[in-house]
Amino acid sequence: MPWPGFFYKAANTDVLVLLDHVQFPLGASWINRNRLKNAGGFFWVTVPVWKKNRGKQPINKVEICNEKNWQKKHYQSLFHAYTHAPYFKEHIGFFEKVYQKKWYRLLDLNLVILNYFLNVIGIDKKPILSSSLNVNNKGTALIIEICEKLNANCYVTLSTSKSYIDTEAFRNKGIIVKFLHFKPPVYPQLWGEFLPNLSMVDLLLNCGPKALEIIKNKRSQK
Repeated sequence: MPWPGFFYKAANTDVLVLLDHVQFPLGASWINRNRLKNAGGFFWVTVPVWKKNRGKQPINKVEICNEKNWQKKHYQSLFHAYTHAPYFKEHIGFFEKVYQKKWYRLLDLNLVILNYFLNVIGIDKKPILSSSLNVNNKGTALIIEICEKLNANCYVTLSTSKSYIDTEAFRNKGIIVKFLHFKPPVYPQLWGEFLPNLSMVDLLLNCGPKALEIIKNKRSQK
């Protein structure tokens, strides 16, 4: 359940690629958790996954740990935190279906949620998985290889990635790197003082169809 910055980047691209064949982080990761908000401030919703004895497993191989009923915990937390949100009723049916199903691969769960968000806020793009592109490099070389596979002449990323992007390597391949600066938008929010950088869930349930407009209005390029 990514933050609004992910969708801001998606809205500024022609093709959206998800790196699903790269290593799943050994430590805490945004891939299986994010933050929501209730009366006590922000709180984490985390999908438990199997890590022990799994080594350096790729993201698309990560399995969900279903030993405990994490779906029930997620749903109850979401319900109590957002039942009074303006657009709660419009979207709670989707979350009910998600949490009633037993999931095995983290990627499958994430794609269902991600595609729902893209659709309801008006970004008409279906993500391409890097595992489908038969790419083998790492780091900057991997991104360049993906661009070449897709005949892309421009790579779009957030400005926060400047420190580890070798722009000269892209330039040598005839690919422009466009850095987007994203300033988290301020929007009507439940539970007191505004908290930025929460999951897209917070923006969607509070602002509904205006979500994408709110994200775009904060757009600037450098």
